[in-house]
Amino acid sequence: MYYFTKAASPLGDLTLVSDGQRLTGLYLPNQKYFLAGIATDKLQQTDSLPIFQISRDWLTNYFTGQSRDTKLPPLSLKGSDFRHLVWQELLTIPFGELRTYGEIANEVADKMGRTSMSSQAVGAAISHNPISILVPCHRVISTSNNLTGYAGGIPAKIKLLEIEGHTLSDFKLPKN
Repeated sequence: MYYFTKAASPLGDLTLVSDGQRLTGLYLPNQKYFLAGIATDKLQQTDSLPIFQISRDWLTNYFTGQSRDTKLPPLSLKGSDFRHLVWQELLTIPFGELRTYGEIANEVADKMGRTSMSSQAVGAAISHNPISILVPCHRVISTSNNLTGYAGGIPAKIKLLEIEGHTLSDFKLPKN
């Protein structure tokens, strides 16, 4: 059984999902791959789980700029070994810092004992990150400073980066 609740945010209502003990999903409104891999017939709404309150507290601290040293709630990421390597790499990116897809690809290749790794493969794994914001995929940009590839949408990525001290002028926006 999985449980879900909503949490208000500057990005709109976020959907939090849990296995009862750990956070298994955090989705932005209209996010690509929303609830991917979760059997929605086994999803029950509740606000009473402690993990949801812990996660809401973390999010409140984040959106008010106070999360730099705040410990993450307990997480349970579901995905392939490759995706786990990529997501673990995302967790090493500090608040306010950025990495490129290429840098993440190099780190993952090194951990896999390979000489290289496709940035596109890394981008695909990042786009399937089930726990947005806490697993900070918004901190990954292209080598040319383009804001690309955010499953929650470019406006949400911009807002999250602004919360972390970046300005829109720091980046190139994708052409529509």
